[in-house]
Amino acid sequence: MEGENKVIQAFQKSFVQVQSILDQNRLLINEINQNHESKQPDNLGRNVGLIRELNNNIRRVVDLYAEISSSFTKSVDSEGDSPGILFSDGRAGQKRNRPF
Repeated sequence: MEGENKVIQAFQKSFVQVQSILDQNRLLINEINQNHESKQPDNLGRNVGLIRELNNNIRRVVDLYAEISSSFTKSVDSEGDSPGILFSDGRAGQKRNRPF
């Protein structure tokens, strides 16, 4: 049970990081759009840096999702034939064995 709590906490921490980056991206996209609509040379030039930052953030999100996926796979593999499962909302449940 303690190991499951650590796994859940690690997932929650990663998802909080992802959400934070996505929130930042929303702000960047809004600023990029405003700069584009203004058509002012200084603002358009600033978009170059903002778009780079947005691309870097997207890479970070992809990396975080890859880490989450890898961690999830490892936690499931290490669980073996344990009867418990974890729902996407963090609730624990029981595996149902389906007859063939």
